Amino acid sequence: MKSLSEITDFYYTNLHPVLKELEKRRENVKSRILMVFGVVLLMDFMVFSYAKNHLDWLFFTNVAILGFAYKFLKQDYTKEFKDRVIKPLISAIDENLNYSKDEHVQEFKFISSQLFATTPDRLEGNDYISGDVDGVGIELSDIHAQKRHLDSKGKESWSTIFKGLFIICEFNKKFSARTLVLPDVAQSSFGDLVGGWFQSHNSARGELVKMDNPEFEKKFVVYGSDQIEARYILTHSLMKRLLEFRKKSSKNIHVSFIYSHIYIAIDYGRDLFEPSVFKSLLDYKVAMDYVHTLYLAIGIVEELKLNEKLWSKI
Repeated sequence: MKSLSEITDFYYTNLHPVLKELEKRRENVKSRILMVFGVVLLMDFMVFSYAKNHLDWLFFTNVAILGFAYKFLKQDYTKEFKDRVIKPLISAIDENLNYSKDEHVQEFKFISSQLFATTPDRLEGNDYISGDVDGVGIELSDIHAQKRHLDSKGKESWSTIFKGLFIICEFNKKFSARTLVLPDVAQSSFGDLVGGWFQSHNSARGELVKMDNPEFEKKFVVYGSDQIEARYILTHSLMKRLLEFRKKSSKNIHVSFIYSHIYIAIDYGRDLFEPSVFKSLLDYKVAMDYVHTLYLAIGIVEELKLNEKLWSKI
């Protein structure tokens, strides 16, 4: 796996000419989207006097039209960006990786992670990356998992279970128990006393495992079906690396150790590798966002030292 500086050099040396071409496409797409927005506003002005009593209907109609137009006008530009920028960028990070812009991690694997108490009724995703990094099997993709709800009148609505980056890595040990490392929302929201009570009574997630790392305890809560194995897995070194990874990603992360795999879900709340429409592709910050996000995701193997034989498989 190449270093971040090497990937940055590749981005600007090999991909800059492509980005200049795509920048023209982006400007064209932006102009067309703004044109549609202007037409919708004009139509609103023309029908406003007739729709004063139906403003909610007008609002939802506008959202539907603009959402469809945005997605439709952007789709070809998005495909070209992913084929000509994201795909070669992934290959440059590690030539053993494969990329498919339309696929995602399979739903049964998402469920197998046991990271979320709710089973999704709908799961979508894209930007699937799979292969081998430093001898460790890895796969990841954007995932949007949702739950379906029906009210007393049969009206349907959907809520998000998870939206972000979902990663699966092979681990160097086959676990006999389940260990979950989750964001410590209760303690950060309600304090040590009340938060600790909520943690200890969350029996659906397993038995609460207290760790002897105060900083780790502030950010994460650990549940497991075997206290001894949970502590065996979460060494001081691994806890430190998880804290560093959380700091680098600046997002909540969920981690589980099940059988011979580690599952990681990072709450980005957005599709990570979609091209910008309203920001220039030539902007340094925009460019580095793609590079850093990809490098961080794929570099999880190196970050957590999963290629080191910390444990032998049993």
